[in-house]
Amino acid sequence: MSTDYGFIVNDLLDWYDKNARELPWRNQSNPYFTWVSEIMLQQTRVEAVKGYFARFVKAFPTIKDLATADPDQLLKLWEGLGYYNRVRNMQKAAITVVEQYNGELPRDYHALLKLSGIGTYTAGAIASIAYQIPVPAVDGNVLRVIKRLTGSYDDITLPKVKKELEEDMLKIMPAKHSGDLNQALMDLGATICIPNGKPNCEQCPLNKKCKAFQKNLTDEIPVKSSKKKRTIEEKTIFLLECNGKYALHKRFDKGLLAGLWEFPNMNEALSIEKLESILSEHGIHEYELELLGPGKHIFSHVQWHMIGYRIHLPKHDFEWMEDLVWVTKDTIAKEYAIPTAFKAYTSQL
Repeated sequence: MSTDYGFIVNDLLDWYDKNARELPWRNQSNPYFTWVSEIMLQQTRVEAVKGYFARFVKAFPTIKDLATADPDQLLKLWEGLGYYNRVRNMQKAAITVVEQYNGELPRDYHALLKLSGIGTYTAGAIASIAYQIPVPAVDGNVLRVIKRLTGSYDDITLPKVKKELEEDMLKIMPAKHSGDLNQALMDLGATICIPNGKPNCEQCPLNKKCKAFQKNLTDEIPVKSSKKKRTIEEKTIFLLECNGKYALHKRFDKGLLAGLWEFPNMNEALSIEKLESILSEHGIHEYELELLGPGKHIFSHVQWHMIGYRIHLPKHDFEWMEDLVWVTKDTIAKEYAIPTAFKAYTSQL
């Protein structure tokens, strides 16, 4: 059933005019900067994004620069942000924009939707903020704000709930300042109607109209269905060191952490005795072994439980693991993108 949310527009625009966050990608009149920031902000906190954004646009100041970037450099600049498909899709989209739109993001919501990695939220954000096209940008923040406002127990993880809200929000988007309205909802959800912890309802410009606040339901709303239980995978990580260089291996081009660099590893948890036996089986007898301890990393659908070992070798004698490259610690820091999943061991180089 359609709902009229027009009553929130003036209050939100007035509030945003006085309380808008100062962010490095705002007030730039640069659609490319809007795009980069919105992709980076997915699954990532604003404070964490600021530094990444500055480094990224310095290295790739235009869409053409992004389209022609070396993929390894691109991944290195993204290192630590996670969800690396975001930046791969950005480069694919940039190539399309250069080839089809002369290096400028199209001024059309539906054309934006056709670019790799751009869904309805990102297309709405770019179109409204950069081009003042009156379309909504509905993400988790907006869903949370609106469902609390209306006291709705709709499950915000359901695609149909998001789609319905997009349709309703489209009807109230002002011909002018649509970007401000979308950013007002973003800021309200990030700073006041927060996802974790007690919302700051007393500071909310909509609190007199908010059913969740009036009825003390902010702990119950929004409703989110439980996520599937993550699969646990056991891994043994090897920090192979020889003459000041460490071994790295490049992951496959598809799948989890595709195309990134990793420390050599095995898909089981090895005891020292088992590891020593495996090394002996492969003719590796001269080495020093050091237990580095456990590590853990949580992905969206899988969780890694890791144990790490540093293995000092007198020579590059580890041929039973294929396609290893040997590089210095400084080279790793400058050139090789290693996922945060290995942070427990990267910090021990």
